[in-house]
Amino acid sequence: MSQNMPLIITISRQLGCGGAYIGEALANHFGISYADRDIISQTAQKLSLHERDIAHRDEKIITAWQTFLQSITRTPDRIEHQPLPPTDKELFLAEKEVIERLATERSAVIMGRCGSFILRNHPNHISLFLHACTPFRIQRLCEDCSVSETRAQKMIQESDKKRSEYVHQFTGQIWMDATKYDLSVRTDILGVEECTEGIIRVVEKIIARKTCEVCEE
Repeated sequence: MSQNMPLIITISRQLGCGGAYIGEALANHFGISYADRDIISQTAQKLSLHERDIAHRDEKIITAWQTFLQSITRTPDRIEHQPLPPTDKELFLAEKEVIERLATERSAVIMGRCGSFILRNHPNHISLFLHACTPFRIQRLCEDCSVSETRAQKMIQESDKKRSEYVHQFTGQIWMDATKYDLSVRTDILGVEECTEGIIRVVEKIIARKTCEVCEE
């Protein structure tokens, strides 16, 4: 590991596989920042928007019609036109700049937002891909979001499609290609809690190995 750069752990994940739980657990274990809210806040500030206007757009392409609908706020007696929300490209570039700057300032866990691909050349970067079988994901969404199985399945299908399209459009990479990550884990095999413990042990070994390599140079 480079002694002059922070430790960055990026997580790309399927909806409903326990990514947020694992990300926060990794941040707590290694005593580093869980940067999801920071990225949203700084990107919103950079684009002169409210955080709620971009928080829901994690690795999602929006249509021209959705852009128009987001540009108006309806009140009982009028339609107030607001500045158009950023295009997908504008949002990606703004988030990319925030992520790259953050990765030089402090150690952090970065969830989604193409972080695994944006920081592929960062010397202290460890990238994770988390996935799980569909029934497991459906069950977690039903429990965590209080939705029906039908709704959960639709959410999963839409999320997988949108994330795949977004990552490919802005990075040219295949989102679910395990060869693009340092570690790929199927969280339903052992359950999220046990997988988290295993991931921590593997990340610790990766850090130790890279540190030894630097010391030997």
